Amino acid sequence: MKAMVVKEANGDFVLEDLPVPEPGPGQVRIEVEACGICHSDAFVKSGAFPGLEMPRVPGHEVAGKVHALGEGVTDYAVGDRVGVGWHGGHCFKCRACRRGLFINCENAKICGISYDGGYAEYMVAPTEALARIPEELSAVEAGPLLCAGITTYNALRNSGARPGDVVAVQGIGGLGHLAVQYARRMGFRTVALSRGTNKQELAQKLGAHHYIDAKATNPAEELQKLGGADVLLATAPHAKAIESVIDGLSSRGELMLVAAAHEPIGVNAFSMLSGRQIRGWPSGNALESEDTMNFSALTDVRPQTEVFPLEEANAGFARVMDNSVRFRAVLEIKG
Repeated sequence: MKAMVVKEANGDFVLEDLPVPEPGPGQVRIEVEACGICHSDAFVKSGAFPGLEMPRVPGHEVAGKVHALGEGVTDYAVGDRVGVGWHGGHCFKCRACRRGLFINCENAKICGISYDGGYAEYMVAPTEALARIPEELSAVEAGPLLCAGITTYNALRNSGARPGDVVAVQGIGGLGHLAVQYARRMGFRTVALSRGTNKQELAQKLGAHHYIDAKATNPAEELQKLGGADVLLATAPHAKAIESVIDGLSSRGELMLVAAAHEPIGVNAFSMLSGRQIRGWPSGNALESEDTMNFSALTDVRPQTEVFPLEEANAGFARVMDNSVRFRAVLEIKG
């Protein structure tokens, strides 16, 4: 099979011919049809992720079909449409798993990091990592929903916001363009925040009721004119940009972080004493990926994608890293 491989830290993705992998007990082989390129794939390319073993095939936004079953697999059949996201498996035995918090498993596997991922014509994954893809979604559409989609959808539905509440999305990019769609379909008064006006028309087409130009105005003050944000979803990893909108929260508002800024975020502790909260949110497990895709199919939420052939993974990754892709890069793979 063809695969794009990271052979050494900071090296390019290299096209190689590899043996088609065989599924072990409790695993399936997936014929990959599409795999999203994520900013987090930089963890593999840099060789910086703890415990990462090289060489490695990256990719954790995998969409395809079951191609072969390992021993003991009875709940899937050859031909079933499945995907695999960041959550690549769990142990079922640790304290977090015993509480059903599989995304927090102490021995969690990550697709494309713990084992070879979707930058290939075939890959193998454990059944607990599989999410069924609804027929309404193409493979190219499904891939990004297994990372950017579940991250924003799961955060919003667990935020405590109710229909009619003000929900602001900071950053209209790979995560934010999906978050705006989900917020609108969930019945929230949706506010999009970005620097400049070049994304205003797009944000409104995606469903934003209000657009705030964080470059031309004070975004916190603009949010307060709307009554304050009950939830502020930070999707752009820029500490100063996040700091600039914290005072736009309502008195009991919640800042949810789904994108990690490299720099510390400064917070005025006094302003938090009204009951404001800051929390992070992980992506989710395979069943939550299914929920994400089913909701997306039901409400017509779709990622905006740029498609590349497998052999052009380096070009697609470069577009992701320089933030020029609009808005998710996807490898379309012919198995």
